Amino acid sequence: MAQRAERIAFACLASTFMTVACGDSSQASGTDTAPTSTAPTGITLDPSTGTGTSTGTTDTGTTDEPTGTTATSTTVTPPTSTSTTTTTDPTATDTDTSTTAPPCIGLECQIDPCDGNPDKTTLSGIVFAPEGTLPLYNITVYVPAGPLDPVVEGVTCDTCGDGLPGDPIVATLTNTKGEFTLTGVPSGQDIPLVVSVGKWRREVVLPEVVACADNLAPYDLTRLPRNQSEGHLPKIAMVTGGADPLECLLRKIGIDDSEFTPEDGSGRVNLFEGDGGADQYSNDLNGGADFSSASNLWGSLDTYKKYDMVLMACEGGQNGGAKSNAMRQNLVDYAGLGGRIFLSHWHNIWLEGGPDPWPSTADFVSEPDLPNPVTGKIDTTFPKGMALADWMLHVGGSEVHGEMEIKEAQYTVDSVNEMTSTRWVYTDSPEDTVQYFTFNAPVGVPAEQQCGRVVDSDIHVSSGDNIGEPFPTGCETQGLSPQEKALVFMFFELSACLIPDDEDPIPG
Repeated sequence: MAQRAERIAFACLASTFMTVACGDSSQASGTDTAPTSTAPTGITLDPSTGTGTSTGTTDTGTTDEPTGTTATSTTVTPPTSTSTTTTTDPTATDTDTSTTAPPCIGLECQIDPCDGNPDKTTLSGIVFAPEGTLPLYNITVYVPAGPLDPVVEGVTCDTCGDGLPGDPIVATLTNTKGEFTLTGVPSGQDIPLVVSVGKWRREVVLPEVVACADNLAPYDLTRLPRNQSEGHLPKIAMVTGGADPLECLLRKIGIDDSEFTPEDGSGRVNLFEGDGGADQYSNDLNGGADFSSASNLWGSLDTYKKYDMVLMACEGGQNGGAKSNAMRQNLVDYAGLGGRIFLSHWHNIWLEGGPDPWPSTADFVSEPDLPNPVTGKIDTTFPKGMALADWMLHVGGSEVHGEMEIKEAQYTVDSVNEMTSTRWVYTDSPEDTVQYFTFNAPVGVPAEQQCGRVVDSDIHVSSGDNIGEPFPTGCETQGLSPQEKALVFMFFELSACLIPDDEDPIPG
């Protein structure tokens, strides 16, 4: 990236004599911060209205913040805060204008100076879940300078400091309305655009970006991929359960049925039979094949390592006898390697009865269920907690900022260990409980050595769908309940690159 900064600097100095498009020559003052940039007020939530200066796009079919209402743009280097537009000053490290530097290369040469203000070329839009209507927070959007490396298969240590593939020219994150604005975008024809979070990745081509103008990306191309023909999806293992048809939520967020296959199939989601849960596909999907037993997943660290994420639906009890000490250690080891884990209700046994130090992540209890419904509170004392509160209000999951209605809320967590864990959703009446909490893994090591993440939920997420029926026959509901919307937020947050919860997100 330093070399690109030098090339842009040279091109800018020569712009009097050349028509090469490059970075902002007005930034010779040595400052690293440009004026604050806000998302256009004209962006609407209706995907059908996604029209703008750029009217057509092509999907390449890749196979392989603090919170607020503004999305920010980063050129050359990621920002340390998502509240401002940060542009690296190409002249800050070399004031000798006689120094010869390499010329700009490729798309870098298509950044139009716009009479000294290259930030006048903007690209805006909204990123949606695969189903196409639910806007998403903290999704990375960028213009790459070169080809993207293939996504690494299997569990990996994905931290936000690892950088982005394709050597981004400009990058940003979506805000709590799903909006993004990129400034200083290369102009011309066939401009690539990448939308990604963790191992969700979609690369499209914009046939034209008009220089020195506001361009709007069509909404259908800024949703996450529904299938592998549109882009890359994480590999997910889903354990069914007799108290929560969680597998139905994956269909609601827009993953195509073709991506649900047995382990030897090509799909990105593999279903495993948990106690009392669905145990086979419907006859018109995978020929009605049976699910493998959850013990096949739990009993092998090598099997875990094939997956980026593991989701476990509540079985209606802890069923400790089916989860040996060796199986519990496998899950701890998987998390330490970078695995992302979602545990619903009684799957808290993996924590409460797991190897040390997992039992210390929270104060576990076993108390009667809370009143139905009950008001949950969203913890807004950290950046992503405030983002969840803002997002829930925007998508209709909350009627009051920082509150959400919870149906069939459980009571198995009194409090969290603040040294290791983060509380997201809680109740303070009639009982003080924790409904959602997370921690990074391995537990107890410095943050820079952590790779994995665990979500524990005391909320039965899906309601109204039929438990135990062949998949997807039992999935009957269409809309998302407030607690399902909260889980969608947590699901994509679980997918994202790892960063301590007390830090603002960065593109990654």
